[in-house]
Amino acid sequence: MKTKLTFAAALLAATMLSGAAGAKTFVYCSEGSPEGFDPGLYTAGTTFDAAAHTVYNRLLEFKPGTTETVPGLAESWEISDDGLQYTFKLRPGVKFQTTDFFTPTRDMNADDVIFSYERQLKSDNPWHQYVAGAAWEYFNGMGFPDLIDTIEKVDDMTVRFTLKQREAPFLANVAMPFASIVSKEYADKLEADGQMQMLNQQPVGTGAFEFVAYQQDAVIRYRAHEDYWNGKQPIDDLVFAITPDASVRYQKLKAGECHLMPYPNAADVEEMKADPNLKVMEQEGLNVAYLAYNTTQEPFDKVEVRKALNMAINKEAIVEAVFQGQATPAKNPIPPTMWSYNDAIEDDPYDPEAAKKMLEEAGVTDLSMKVWAMPVSRPYMLNARRAAELIQSDFREIGVNVEIVSYEWAEYLDRSKAKDRDGAVMLGWTGDNGDPDNFLHTLLGCDAVGGNNRAQWCNEEFDNLVTQAKQTSDQAERTKLYEEAQVVFKREAPWATLDHSLSVVPMRKEVEGFVQSPLGDFAFEGVDIVE
Repeated sequence: MKTKLTFAAALLAATMLSGAAGAKTFVYCSEGSPEGFDPGLYTAGTTFDAAAHTVYNRLLEFKPGTTETVPGLAESWEISDDGLQYTFKLRPGVKFQTTDFFTPTRDMNADDVIFSYERQLKSDNPWHQYVAGAAWEYFNGMGFPDLIDTIEKVDDMTVRFTLKQREAPFLANVAMPFASIVSKEYADKLEADGQMQMLNQQPVGTGAFEFVAYQQDAVIRYRAHEDYWNGKQPIDDLVFAITPDASVRYQKLKAGECHLMPYPNAADVEEMKADPNLKVMEQEGLNVAYLAYNTTQEPFDKVEVRKALNMAINKEAIVEAVFQGQATPAKNPIPPTMWSYNDAIEDDPYDPEAAKKMLEEAGVTDLSMKVWAMPVSRPYMLNARRAAELIQSDFREIGVNVEIVSYEWAEYLDRSKAKDRDGAVMLGWTGDNGDPDNFLHTLLGCDAVGGNNRAQWCNEEFDNLVTQAKQTSDQAERTKLYEEAQVVFKREAPWATLDHSLSVVPMRKEVEGFVQSPLGDFAFEGVDIVE
């Protein structure tokens, strides 16, 4: 009789075996599957954790635990007096990973940097559409095609970016996951072999961990990069055990089958804190959850309808039911911990009677709509299905019938971008660089329509304000512009802002060196297991 080993047991056995051989295996119970392994193609944190923060590096990095940029693959940089030229001196001796499927013959150089950006920038680049429907959503949503004039190779270890206009958050932007540096030599080999799609399936980078294998929706395996420029990692093998259910993640954590997990159920946190075998990190999340109406579709093209629906949502009830109070209702599209947050803005009151009357005055009766609920836990929304059910109940009170829909995570993200999408989609955002531009322009700017701008909302007044703000270097002036932009946002109501949550990270007590990120990243560089 054959015995079938469960996935969890197999992971545990592998961990014990590797421990016996003197190697250290760290198991992370991740919340979902990556869409792919090329960070430039995507915007989801789940994908960035599985690719950008393991396999890759960027010209600049964020200092762990902060939004401060520090040298990465660029060891230094100079900015011209007019703020239009950024010249990066690359770090010498940086090795790409040697894997079972690729052996590099040279170190990282300027060709890799130029390739990594130009494949996103230039529509005639052979890699621009190497994946069907590639939209380079972040690159385009950040306005990079209209920002970057030229990228020049000064010499093998120097790259110069010339911009068309000043861009205050440019250094922070190049530290973001979409700007990860990929190997041109590897890409050239794949192109010659007719295997270009493998860049998104078998990644090669300069990061702390090299990709080994991925079993769809089950497990990702990595090993430490022996020649990593910042030093080989304390752990030898890194495993992402894909576990969408938060309760199951918690059971695995308690059983020692994983060392760290994201996004616990709010109801479990106090019990976790009381467990002597666990420790729990907490900090204010740089995030927002929202419900984005498709403002191009009737009747959501009317601001009165959007306002009425916003007034029907009991945000306090969502915060209590989903977060057990470990969140606060949101009134603005940026979190209150971020500079330029406009606290003077008054939120739409929770007033079902006024909401019902406003709908009637707008000529909207017997409205039926879809509310999209995410299939995964995110820091800003631990249980989207529960939140959607509460919104469904709230809308029923004002005579609006709601159908809740959902899809597998990658499909959800893809479908929700469609310009003709129906209803309202629940999503959220954790800041990727600590700058208000990363929320206001990236999620609500005209450049992001059809991508990150799930409301499909292009408002000229708002767009002019956030564009002017990113071209201004004076932070006081930028603050004024962003405060004004938030007034326009609140007046026009392309979203129902739902909550800002506390970020909670439970782990085994033997885990050392993990630094909680204000950007919501789960990165394991410098992490160790100490018995």
